Amino acid sequence: MAAPDIQHAIPANYNWDPAAIPAASTWIPPRWMTAPNTPPKTPKHTNVNGLGEPWDPIRPSFHGVDLTKADPLLKVPNVEIRSGSDDTVVAFVDVNILDSTGAAPYQGDVLVKGKRIVSVGSKLTPETLQGALVVNGRGRTLMSGLCDAHAHTTWINSPTLDDITAMPIEEHTILSARSARQFLDGGYTMCVGAAAAKPRMDLVIRNAIQAGDIPGPRYLANGQEMAPSSGALCEGITSYVETPEDITNVINTFADTGIDCIKLSMSGDEILEDLRAEVTTFSDELVAAGVEAAHARGIRVCSHARSDKAIRQCIQYGVDILYHGSFISDESMDALEAQKDRIFVAPTLNILYSSLLAAEKSQFRFTTSAVPKYRRELDICIAASKEMKRRGIKVLPGGDYGFAWTPHGSYQDLELFVNLLGYTPMEAILSATALGGELMLHPHELGKVQPGYYADLLLVDGNPLEDISVLTPTNGKLDVIMIVGGHFTACMARQY
Repeated sequence: MAAPDIQHAIPANYNWDPAAIPAASTWIPPRWMTAPNTPPKTPKHTNVNGLGEPWDPIRPSFHGVDLTKADPLLKVPNVEIRSGSDDTVVAFVDVNILDSTGAAPYQGDVLVKGKRIVSVGSKLTPETLQGALVVNGRGRTLMSGLCDAHAHTTWINSPTLDDITAMPIEEHTILSARSARQFLDGGYTMCVGAAAAKPRMDLVIRNAIQAGDIPGPRYLANGQEMAPSSGALCEGITSYVETPEDITNVINTFADTGIDCIKLSMSGDEILEDLRAEVTTFSDELVAAGVEAAHARGIRVCSHARSDKAIRQCIQYGVDILYHGSFISDESMDALEAQKDRIFVAPTLNILYSSLLAAEKSQFRFTTSAVPKYRRELDICIAASKEMKRRGIKVLPGGDYGFAWTPHGSYQDLELFVNLLGYTPMEAILSATALGGELMLHPHELGKVQPGYYADLLLVDGNPLEDISVLTPTNGKLDVIMIVGGHFTACMARQY
């Protein structure tokens, strides 16, 4: 296909520099960007997938697997964290309970025994409070801990990925443990690993958290991201796969270690000059083989997919968690909507937003061409994410933290959801709590303040429904962070 005329590739409401559009670009702005206030036209859909097999995007399946539902081969991951005692009793009294059911907050008390919430709302009696650790909320907000859907504990605030791959493993492990602690101190009690810099490092961090040896969130461990040699974003963090046999072998090797998910690096990135975001790096055969191998071992597949072709491959072959998704077409959006009960999307707005700011200030080795590239993709990602929200697709926060310009501890995704995507504060909170519990595959144990759920709780100085920024940790409003029931993060458990 010939590249579209660049003047026609800039919607009237946007001000992209034409130089930011790659000469080889075949992406045409979709209807929600070019004509957002007009009734959508149903785009024509291809009736075969990239392998030439029958494809119905509205009733999708691949090799007999219904792609509107989670693959029954997938296993529920372990999220248990060992604690010293299951007898601890903690009572939060006089709190404004934001329970993540969608209901308005209400005043009441919450009782925790061991690792679980046992009572929500009812005023606790003096007899019940006897012997309990009592946290006086004084009207502050009590809510569930948050979820980061695109977490990198092994990204340790370095200027480049090359810097972390060159770091000796001993120092790297210690700094990765620090990253895990920073997620927890930032109010994130759930994280999905989005690739590890070294093959077993995510696994080691997860295991140490679950053993109670280091503080951190409930964490799903990933392996190194996989890509063909011609499509690696960074050599040192990549496991190379060139054939279906390669990817099956690499996935089985990772699965043998006990990881929870694997990641395919299926497109380029605007940070690179020679592998832009619209470049697709995987063949259809590799994607199909990778998903089949991972699901056969019960683990989910995550994807770095910015190009429309990569997004389409995710949808056609059963990828479970789609990262980025910026350059999505009308056709792919329709197909994604048909799978909205199965697939999760994390657009990672923060990496684009913060990279643009850093590039504009000429910080951290950005090239002079970075500003228009990032501005263009940020605009496109915002428009795509808004459309996904409108269609009921599961969009979650996750900011690709761990670079020098996106340091751990600066977690601002919920502010970006409200300020850039038009989420209400309640919608943003539900995406990071209740939907986070779904992403972790523990929807009846994580992400809500309800009896029977894990007692992973935040006591917030302020009302996040009035000011979402109180959940940004740099603002200092997270007064108490609890995980595993009676275990608090030491530096944040204050103002009882």
